[in-house]
Amino acid sequence: MTLFYHFDETQPLTGRLAMGIEYDGTRFCGFQRLKHAASVQASVEDALSKVAGAPVQIHASGRTDSGVHATRQIIHLDPPAQRSEKAWVFGANTYLPRDVSVRWVKPVSDDFHSRLGALGRRYRYLLLNQISRPVLERHNVTWCRDPLDADAMHRAAQALVGEHDFSSFRAAGCQSKTPWRQMHFIDVKRFGPLVMIDIQGNAFLHHMIRNIAGALASVGRGAQDEDYIARLLALKNRKMGDVTAPACGLHFVDSIYDERFALPKEPLGPNLLAFSGEWTGERELPETPRVAARRKLTFAKKPQETP
Repeated sequence: MTLFYHFDETQPLTGRLAMGIEYDGTRFCGFQRLKHAASVQASVEDALSKVAGAPVQIHASGRTDSGVHATRQIIHLDPPAQRSEKAWVFGANTYLPRDVSVRWVKPVSDDFHSRLGALGRRYRYLLLNQISRPVLERHNVTWCRDPLDADAMHRAAQALVGEHDFSSFRAAGCQSKTPWRQMHFIDVKRFGPLVMIDIQGNAFLHHMIRNIAGALASVGRGAQDEDYIARLLALKNRKMGDVTAPACGLHFVDSIYDERFALPKEPLGPNLLAFSGEWTGERELPETPRVAARRKLTFAKKPQETP
């Protein structure tokens, strides 16, 4: 996918559709639709329903928390009406608020499922490490005025790579049936005043990345040594963990699927890091048994049996 291309406005799209969604999560209480508060899902479903002229239900690759952003949230839907590529993208963006946008739409086979078929999910946590408080970036970074040693943070973080019990990094109210998750990689890099925690895994527990970021910041400030993360992991006890970092610094930047779906590739976000030049899919996905099993799953609708 190039940065500039023309949306087709002549050919109606048929069957299941995948879409790339970007949003600023500042004013939303997370992605999932709620009865009592604004959600990204409600905004997207309402906009798509107006384009389709009928109710639309979407499924997302990940349910981000309140205040968390996304530059490449992948959703899928089975639309009740056929519209062109341009109609879906431009039409939805006409009805969406300014802090949510549809970036692209693509027909996919019926065995594509944005959540259940994801092989990996990637997030980036951004810390703005400077003495003065941020202004232009204030909604998209977490401010840390104490000097951070990004190299020490990176070395400490490597204890998390692999499959582990992440109980020390899950929220008390986490509803997951298991604390086990598989971390594909975690890198900590500095770009001038920006310190980026780049993390990918099969899935994440509630507040898991923000709890990891809070603990790594303690290492970066020198309040804890480089073995701190390994000790927390071994404790398997959230009560012994560190602070939960603010939501404003967290960005959902990619969801990875089997190559047969051929989803559009985009520069990894957020745009604050566009200069790094890394594109979606550049990292090698570890071919673990979990990934291999997920590749074989199918979510196609079964034809109704005739009596």
